[in-house]
Amino acid sequence: MDVRFPSTVMLIFSVMAVGVRSHGIDGGIGCAGCTLVVSLAQQIGEMNNEPIIEAMQRLCGFLPSSYQPACKMFVTEVEPVVQRLVDEKLFTPDVACHALTLCTVDPGQKQCHLYPLPAGTGLAKSLSRVLSSGNARETRAKKMQKLGSDICDYFPVLKEICQFVYERVDDHDPVVDADGDRFSVIETLRGTHFRGRDCDDTDPSIHPGAKPIDGDRQSDSNCNGIYGVDPKSGSPYEELLCNSTTQLGMILLGDSAGAHFHIPENWVSAPDISLVTFEILPQVLADEFDWPYLSAMTGYKNSSLVKWPTDSTYYKFWQMDHCNHRDYQNLGVNGARSSAMNSTIQYSMARDQKLDHPALVVYSLIGNDVCNGHADTIAHMTTPEVMRANFHSTLQFLDTRLPPGSHVIATGVADGRILFNTLHDHIHPIGKLRSDVTYEQLYDYLDCLQISPCTGWMSSNETLRNLTSERAANLSKAIEAEVHAYKSKNFDVHFVQFDIQDVMKKWVKEGGKAEDLIEPVDGFHPSQLANFLMAQQFWEDFEGIYPQGIVKRNPHNDQIRQLFGDQGGY
Repeated sequence: MDVRFPSTVMLIFSVMAVGVRSHGIDGGIGCAGCTLVVSLAQQIGEMNNEPIIEAMQRLCGFLPSSYQPACKMFVTEVEPVVQRLVDEKLFTPDVACHALTLCTVDPGQKQCHLYPLPAGTGLAKSLSRVLSSGNARETRAKKMQKLGSDICDYFPVLKEICQFVYERVDDHDPVVDADGDRFSVIETLRGTHFRGRDCDDTDPSIHPGAKPIDGDRQSDSNCNGIYGVDPKSGSPYEELLCNSTTQLGMILLGDSAGAHFHIPENWVSAPDISLVTFEILPQVLADEFDWPYLSAMTGYKNSSLVKWPTDSTYYKFWQMDHCNHRDYQNLGVNGARSSAMNSTIQYSMARDQKLDHPALVVYSLIGNDVCNGHADTIAHMTTPEVMRANFHSTLQFLDTRLPPGSHVIATGVADGRILFNTLHDHIHPIGKLRSDVTYEQLYDYLDCLQISPCTGWMSSNETLRNLTSERAANLSKAIEAEVHAYKSKNFDVHFVQFDIQDVMKKWVKEGGKAEDLIEPVDGFHPSQLANFLMAQQFWEDFEGIYPQGIVKRNPHNDQIRQLFGDQGGY
């Protein structure tokens, strides 16, 4: 196994990202992951007319080379169990994963399965033929636990590196940040994909968004690529080209939707998997499955890996004024809710009231305060009183960090009933080959394992969906009430009841399909197209709030491009 840095860090992060530490019931994430992988292998076998074990080896061959040895080791370990199920004509992905003890039936819980169980035998009888005793199950469980053990424990020499990564990721700060200014020089691991690139990682006073030091005569202290002295006037370019405009950074305090959580569709669609499918796996894992550089708030480039272009609030800031180059921070965190924002996430924001330019902060937590995987989901939803208190605390924190002249815009919680209403009878990508898995079936399966991203909305129970939306509406009212009540010292604060349904209606009216705006794999997050359209909607909202313009167009943009080209890129 390759343990060189940064490959080691990538592998460590992958362990964290895919949730080796199981949660949920009946095996939780580990069970669902096993079922997904075995199902893909089964379908690949059908497509290539080959046995399941050969198909599993083929699937391993699609992975990046550094991941293949561990995958092949896994296949070797599970081969006897899988082959016996095939020989006994008992094989299904669910039965296989139960036989491998990655799926279980916890006491008092029902059997969770995505596919039909073997006719006439059921799960218990099928397993009894492969794991005939409790000792056999225990032995199998220990073997699987060893295969899935945390790499940090498996290789003691890596413990120090692992601990460093865990701490930095828990703080949502860049893992690679030599000067501690919360800006990095690498793309992944909370680096430049999430925040503007640091142009000197040895000096904390030099970072995106900073006010220029001595006019940036000698060097670029705010990393916008503009520095030096005009030979004709003897004045710094920063003063000549940027002082006549109001520079403004873009900061998102958000969740996975704001960070643009995305799993490529071809990763779970057997007909679309090829040798190049998983080439980006290390990057995706190191970015926590988030694509903030394509998001509606901080996107800054297009990608051939997605179908639709990128637009964002930050990119519009840059288009209006090139002096805003690199001044973005995407503090979107998967699973974030108002309590986590208030207790940890907001503290990873980098802004100095005296030394940095003002910023627009968008506070956008659109679902996790009502979304959870618990069976008693309503009992685990945030109450309006707690939501308002958490938001109030965040506003107080921002008043201690944001420079005067900043802005804060808070969005309401979404109405997620559109998820089930739009997708429930559509085929999920995992069922593309045989048209055998609908979104409703997948939702019910995740709900059974209690690992659903949102039990309240991703449910066939209409009453529950309506109650979840009712709570979401009340949380939005709580946020809006605090916006009107809060008296800020350093920023104005506004509320936007952003509704993805409005964007969806416009798209459908133009001839598009509603499902185009929902991530196809998780059936939960806004898609790349949705992010593109949401960026335009947000800009319209901003223009309504700031009719004079939240940023002014810089008349020197052409000159900046002539002198500094791409301003150092990203």
